[in-house]
Amino acid sequence: MLKDEDRIFTNLYGMHDRTLAGAKSRGHWDGTAGLIEKGRDWIVNEMKTSGLRGRGGAGFPTGLKWSFMPKESDGRPHYLVVNADESEPGTCKDREIMRHDPHTLVEGCLIASFAMQAHVCYIYIRGEYIREREALQAAIDEAYADGLLGKNAAGSGWDFDLYLHHGAGAYICGEETALLESLEGKKGMPRMKPPFPAGAGLYGCPTTVNNVESIAVVPTILRRGGDWFAGFGRPNNAGTKLFAISGHVNAPCVVEEEMSITLRELLDKHCGGVRGGWDNLKAVIPGGSSVPCLPHSVCDEAIMDFDWLREQKSGLGTAAVIVMDQSTDIIKAIWRLSKFYKHESCGQCTPCREGTGWMMRVMDRLVTGEAEVEEIDMLFDVTKQVEGHTICALGDAAAWPIQGLIRHYRDEIEDRIRAKRTGRVSAVAAE
Repeated sequence: MLKDEDRIFTNLYGMHDRTLAGAKSRGHWDGTAGLIEKGRDWIVNEMKTSGLRGRGGAGFPTGLKWSFMPKESDGRPHYLVVNADESEPGTCKDREIMRHDPHTLVEGCLIASFAMQAHVCYIYIRGEYIREREALQAAIDEAYADGLLGKNAAGSGWDFDLYLHHGAGAYICGEETALLESLEGKKGMPRMKPPFPAGAGLYGCPTTVNNVESIAVVPTILRRGGDWFAGFGRPNNAGTKLFAISGHVNAPCVVEEEMSITLRELLDKHCGGVRGGWDNLKAVIPGGSSVPCLPHSVCDEAIMDFDWLREQKSGLGTAAVIVMDQSTDIIKAIWRLSKFYKHESCGQCTPCREGTGWMMRVMDRLVTGEAEVEEIDMLFDVTKQVEGHTICALGDAAAWPIQGLIRHYRDEIEDRIRAKRTGRVSAVAAE
């Protein structure tokens, strides 16, 4: 279990002062110019040493991503774009950073931008986050007033401007290239890759897109050293991580914990356990709504990190843990997710545009039991035709929850179809 002195986010619950003075009293903005003085190579190497993997869902090594940026400028400006479009159902970790500890992010933006030779950084914040935008903008204004941003930012000799851009509430804009399109004032539709953003991103210039948490932890990692951060979690799954736990637990919360903590310890220590006790657990979605669920049998030894969950054909994603107890109608829960992805598809790729609607309509019938048993395999086939055949990962996000449902709860689906035929009401969906 993570000790208090090892926590990076010291004001996650808003108990302390979130202003610049409060942030400084907790150790932020301490010697920022000194960190920048050590140079780009040192910063990128420390990030590689730390083993930090992207906290936005994909888990790509952050230091490696930074190193893709061109070493020498060809005349085009470089940009850092921070993805604060936290729209994955169940996920609410970046929100806590922005409203309670915003200076971790602002300072991280300066240091990361310097490492990538970017004089400008944009934070793209989700449309629904009104109060968070206000808190973050206030933090940016304070930093400008104190000389920490702008010309000669924080006395480092580096000129740096930070802009906050408010989205309009589209889930697809959380995909990095759709986010860039939206930032340019166009429709949020993912771009084909290559070219990757590091080659041609925002306005056709070299760009890195990182998640809020990935950037907010940077100053602390550099102050304490990459080896310190790498000391938490299993190999290749390093560091501390914000977990957002919701659903059927006694005390839902967002908590910073060590990577590779077991699911059971996470729920028992921080959430007062599963509602009705551990045996009442039915399923857990371990990383936001787009990853396949885990049944109770797997949850007993579940380890919360990228590699273990991938081996179980699921994923850590954003570490938004959605807990479902035995009262849950799991078929209906997954139907609700398929409805969400159908609604949020941008419609650019045929497999996703048609497939999400098709999958939702079959799920409609599975919920009421009005389908044929053969349709279960047909639905699984369709998810495989959508998965991996689209420009961005929204197709995968729509397919995976359904695959998890069929993989682990097929007998429940079949029971419901049989029950409907024989007129047994008890097995049919709740209204």
